[in-house]
Amino acid sequence: MSGFSLSDLEKIVAERARSDDTSSWTAKLYQSGMERAAKKLGEEAVETVIAAVKGDDGALVSESADLLYHWLVVLAVAGIPMADVMAELERRTSQSGIAEKAARKNEG
Repeated sequence: MSGFSLSDLEKIVAERARSDDTSSWTAKLYQSGMERAAKKLGEEAVETVIAAVKGDDGALVSESADLLYHWLVVLAVAGIPMADVMAELERRTSQSGIAEKAARKNEG
């Protein structure tokens, strides 16, 4: 099993996003701003769904990696650390999924 984690990827994204490396896709995407980064995230989400529906395990793995990467870029552009998302997930695990969804509906 790989010792590579989402935290490792988050650090790499942060380093590359703020670099002046003109050959870095991460730097270019980060500098393009939220609209472009979010659009790429959406594209990868759709591609991940298509791979899942087709039952293409290899594509699902590849597209999932793209999805996670682009999600971390969007978080970086927004200035939101992944730890905030993980804290929210942890908070949600303290209640049932049904209760959690009901609470979210009442918040909006």
